[in-house]
Amino acid sequence: MSKNEKEPIFSAKNLKYLTSPFSANNPVIVQILGICSALAVTVQLKPAIVMALSVAVVCGFANLVMSLLRNGVPSRIRIIVQLVVIATLVILVDQVLKAFVYDVSKQLSVYVGLIITNCIVMGRVEAFALGSKPWPSFLDGIGNGLGYGLILVIVAFFRELFGAGTLLGFRIIPESIYASEGGFYSNCGIMLFPPMALIIVGCIIWAHRSWHKDLQEK
Repeated sequence: MSKNEKEPIFSAKNLKYLTSPFSANNPVIVQILGICSALAVTVQLKPAIVMALSVAVVCGFANLVMSLLRNGVPSRIRIIVQLVVIATLVILVDQVLKAFVYDVSKQLSVYVGLIITNCIVMGRVEAFALGSKPWPSFLDGIGNGLGYGLILVIVAFFRELFGAGTLLGFRIIPESIYASEGGFYSNCGIMLFPPMALIIVGCIIWAHRSWHKDLQEK
């Protein structure tokens, strides 16, 4: 490719920024970041999905804005500028959630505000956006946000299904098989406790590293 020829916006290199956080460079199970959210917002699937999308939007646009500003922000105040940008985006996301999905916003409570301190968001700005062009930075932010969200959704899927017998509030496990109805099944109440989120994340990490041998510690 010549210097004057523009790289396609969805070139293989750019797509890698978007897709690698789903597996090979996942922020939760590879970089071990953002674990705390797995405890807080994964009791039910719906809040986990909303949280995942919120982090993806904040991370993507924070990367984009900071990449655009990277040459004009003095290094001594870059952290302050990053926090202002991220906080502004989080406030906007929080207001949108309150306007359109108020019930979920109440469930997430303070955890939406804590996206400001999410190490994935700040980490991608520092590690990638400040040294890269806007479009790759945006893709990297969206990819890492969705990679983080993928793990939240998987954890919430198992916790809600086996802890309450539902998914997205809809009954999945038939009531007829519950012990109270003469059947044999009872919900696994321990799935609704925070330690189970860590156990599920640990199982995902074990399965992922069993598949990706190169990630195993020697």
